[in-house]
Amino acid sequence: MRVTGLSVHDVRFPTSRELDGSDAMNPDPDYSAAYVVLHTDEGLEGHGFCFTIGRGNEICVAAIEALEPLVKDRDLDLGDLGEFGRRLTHDSQIRWLGPDKGVVHMAAGAMVNAAFDLAGTAEGVPVWRYLADLEPDQVVDLVDWRYLTDALGPAEARELLQAKAGGKAERIQTLQDEGFPAYTTTPGWLGYSDEKLVRLAREAKEQGFTQIKLKVGLDLEHDIRRMALAREAVGPETRIAIDANQRWDVAEAIDWVTALGPYDPYWIEEPTSPDDVLGHAAIRKAVSPIKVATGEHCANRVMFKQLLQAEAIDVLQLDACRVAGVTENIAILLLAAKFGVPVCPHAGGVGLCEVVQHLAMYDFVAVSGTMRDRTIEYVDHLHEHFADPVRIAGGRYLAPQAAGLSARMLPATLADYVYPNGPIWRTS
Repeated sequence: MRVTGLSVHDVRFPTSRELDGSDAMNPDPDYSAAYVVLHTDEGLEGHGFCFTIGRGNEICVAAIEALEPLVKDRDLDLGDLGEFGRRLTHDSQIRWLGPDKGVVHMAAGAMVNAAFDLAGTAEGVPVWRYLADLEPDQVVDLVDWRYLTDALGPAEARELLQAKAGGKAERIQTLQDEGFPAYTTTPGWLGYSDEKLVRLAREAKEQGFTQIKLKVGLDLEHDIRRMALAREAVGPETRIAIDANQRWDVAEAIDWVTALGPYDPYWIEEPTSPDDVLGHAAIRKAVSPIKVATGEHCANRVMFKQLLQAEAIDVLQLDACRVAGVTENIAILLLAAKFGVPVCPHAGGVGLCEVVQHLAMYDFVAVSGTMRDRTIEYVDHLHEHFADPVRIAGGRYLAPQAAGLSARMLPATLADYVYPNGPIWRTS
């Protein structure tokens, strides 16, 4: 199969109008995607994207376009997608802009995810199942092991995968029958009124969610009031996670989380800079037994390695579209399994729920082998723009059945929400 070219779209949704997605650091997000389609000489397509919150999405589009010479008019071996990923992240000139971080790394992730969407489409299976059917050696070959071997090397990763191979069929059936646990951030956006918070929290419990999440970090008294309202709305048995979106310095994080402690927060997410490994470790030690979670803004597998080595997190929150796509996220899943830290993926932004469910389900089937303390974030908006939207029942993700990575936007969406000339934006 040969790649004949790319189509790239700057797609944005005006979510700031209703303050959907609002938090202490991002008060007015317009959920957006730098969206890429890989075209091939066999007529098959692969769809992928990286997620942003509005301004700057055009920079991600430009970065994807800059990667086109690395793939256009070149063969794509669906049996060697590790090589495809390394081709994008090891380029000697583009790499200088990272390396392994920032816009060019996210652009590589969009391309890698598109390649896996293409592979699943070609095989006629959802990507979680495509990955689950790979042999341990094939999975190990997907990973870029550079900078990881002081924590985990190919041989040990192979042993981890082989140890879980025996129960795959049973876990696949469990996943098909029961789905995967979800939690919802829908009630918790910082710009919502108290009344809306309470109503949505109660609805989430009625819908079967056993965990919700609230955004915090702008005003302590405001957060105390909202936590009290949420706890009263859902009762003591429902977990309430809190998320500061990197708002605090270390000492401030410790004081703030301690003040919210009487309302039994399950975890504090992104309490400080995503790059501050030692800061996370200090916060974790000080606020225990409240858990520390982070990962949606971790730039690469090396940052995750350090967070795990430093015992700085209790929950690892990988993002399907922040690092260099499926291949790097497999490395992160293997690291988490090695260190025994549960993976609870970040999602919620446009398309993130659709894509990351495949990684969490693959982790259950073939890597960690458990759903214990695992849950995927869910937010109930923008799914209608996808050909294979997530399905939620009883507070659980139902396993995708359609071929591919569930990343394909509808043609009407690409036409209507393209920025700045789509009809939605011309009339706003």
